[in-house]
Amino acid sequence: MFPEHRPRRLRTTAAMRRLVSETTLRPRQLILPLFVAEGAQEPRPIGSMPGVVQHTRDTLRRAAAEAVEAGVGGLMLFGVPATRDAVGSAATDVDGILNVALRDLRSDLGDDTVLMADTCLDEFTDHGHCGVLDASGTVDNDATLDRYAEMALAQAEAGAHMLGPSGMMDGQVGVIRRALDDADYAETGILAYSAKYASAFYGPFREAVDSQLTGDRNTYQQDPGNAREALREIELDIAEGADAVMVKPALAYLDIVKAAAEASPVPVAAYNISGEYSMIEGAAANGWIDRERTILEVLTSIRRAGADLILTYWAAEAAAWLD
Repeated sequence: MFPEHRPRRLRTTAAMRRLVSETTLRPRQLILPLFVAEGAQEPRPIGSMPGVVQHTRDTLRRAAAEAVEAGVGGLMLFGVPATRDAVGSAATDVDGILNVALRDLRSDLGDDTVLMADTCLDEFTDHGHCGVLDASGTVDNDATLDRYAEMALAQAEAGAHMLGPSGMMDGQVGVIRRALDDADYAETGILAYSAKYASAFYGPFREAVDSQLTGDRNTYQQDPGNAREALREIELDIAEGADAVMVKPALAYLDIVKAAAEASPVPVAAYNISGEYSMIEGAAANGWIDRERTILEVLTSIRRAGADLILTYWAAEAAAWLD
């Protein structure tokens, strides 16, 4: 049939390639994760994540405003407390850093963005696990759910539009949904971390939140070899009231993103996580890859797999390129 069939005709110019592009990547689809540290007097660089910092309250407000101005669709906020205890008390303290920062941003930005909060205890516990421990040192699923409900209410009261339960506790979405509804926060949404894998790519994030974790989270995060289990988790979270679901990490789990997008009746998010970020930044710093092209290629691949939303530390920078 050659030369009648010449697919290259649709690649001849930038305008032609743009015209027939199958996958779109727009700023509104990007969510910027941000860290804010209690008591910080200036931004604290995160060594394993070049360009990312633990913010002060003031620098957080500026970074958030700049991201929204760039067109980023949402912000996901993580708090780094000055003190921790076994039950993560700072997570539900009305004056805790995460809740104070949420109030700051909601006051500044109102409804101009979607303000999200990490609804998990790991940043706030002195053992670094995502839940309350029982006498044997195992995470107690049901006792943790009670804490999640309290945390969800504190974050909703502080102004979060969406909550991000990321602890992978069974039943967490349903418990949070009921707590919100019973307290007249029916309009507060839930972005469920439904398929969160026990990944080696989380290492830099643990530096970012000064994690106190010893051991691992294999008893509650998913086995990297399992795919059907992810779809079951997603189905359960949707049944419990999740407004959107997430796959985390993104790049090593693009097959899961695709399967989730094909099965889910609600929006699917994917988290382009710290280790993925750091690998690319490290390679770019050494001149081994073209940084901007690589970042856009990575984000496009996540969109191509089916993600409606992408959490990425490049959100604000990429939004400026795309705009």
